[in-house]
Amino acid sequence: MAKINPGQFVREVRQEVGKVTWPTRKETIVTTAMVFVMVFLLMIFFFFVDQILSWGIRMILGIGA
Repeated sequence: MAKINPGQFVREVRQEVGKVTWPTRKETIVTTAMVFVMVFLLMIFFFFVDQILSWGIRMILGIGA
């Protein structure tokens, strides 16, 4: 592995960071909102799946009403 001095390393890091395309404020807000919507939808889905599985297990074990 080639040795690299700290100054050259810092220059290369700055050069690579300059190539990064950073998201705009609007893109960040939209993406965050989409994440919250998906989390809410998955929360509802898994709640109902859990309720159905719970009901099925109670019926199989005979402890349901």
